[in-house]
Amino acid sequence: MTGAPVSNLRLVAAFAIVALVWGSTWLVIKDQVSAVPATWTVSFRFALASIAMAALALLRGESLRLPAPALRLAALIGIAQFTCNFQLVYQAERYLTSGIVSVLYALLMVPNALAAWVFLRQPVSRRFLCGSTIAIGGIALLLLHEYRLAPPEGSILLGVALAFGGLAFASVANVLQATPAAREVPLVPMLTWAMIFGAGADVVLALAVDGAPAFDPRPQYWAGLVYLAVIGSVLTFPLYFLLIRELGAGRAAYNGVVVPIIAMALSTLFEGYHWTWLAAAGTVIAMVGLLIALSGRQQRA
Repeated sequence: MTGAPVSNLRLVAAFAIVALVWGSTWLVIKDQVSAVPATWTVSFRFALASIAMAALALLRGESLRLPAPALRLAALIGIAQFTCNFQLVYQAERYLTSGIVSVLYALLMVPNALAAWVFLRQPVSRRFLCGSTIAIGGIALLLLHEYRLAPPEGSILLGVALAFGGLAFASVANVLQATPAAREVPLVPMLTWAMIFGAGADVVLALAVDGAPAFDPRPQYWAGLVYLAVIGSVLTFPLYFLLIRELGAGRAAYNGVVVPIIAMALSTLFEGYHWTWLAAAGTVIAMVGLLIALSGRQQRA
């Protein structure tokens, strides 16, 4: 996946698969926040995912031997994406419904594009900034709805802060993937090492924060873990990072418009999310703002 141009059909297929799968993973993550500390659940997920990703590389006939600079880059991506980002996401879902967290993550295109502007010199249009501002306003309405329903101890605000922290680290990983240095490295071997480094950091964090591993005996927990590791990670991250390399970090976040729609529908069905005019208006405004931002994003970002 390094050099040859990718057809539009393959990019559309990659976009659709990522959006559909990631729209469902938010609900599965919510179930994973159980008797097992989130630190260990994330560790289990990416330990399993790194094994499956290595198997995928070998099946594709790709060597896992990478030069030292590529390994250092993989370590940075892995710790940002598969440790910092996901540890914060799992913690956020202790306080917010899965659909709300997915809507917050729809803003990923904003830090992606701004970071690409600062570090990669990729321009940002006024239309993009205007649409992003509208989207942020819509999400503010949605969060106001959540805040009104929240218990007085302020757990909603903590969940929002955790989600935005994870968003920042996800953006760092995305922009690193869009750099010229990353484009020179075969995608699946790069992701394999990124997951290995990320899983290793997850285990260190879990031992430091929560001690010895804990296990949930429910078959549902382990089925969800396999789904998140294999389908939600090994299948989708190569496709998503392919989109980043072909379209840039800003446009690859386009699926952020579709994923929350799927996630909010599932949250309504399975978590009993209660819609009000404020929540509905906030969601619609956020999605419209994101569409405006994307329509103004003509440059590669």
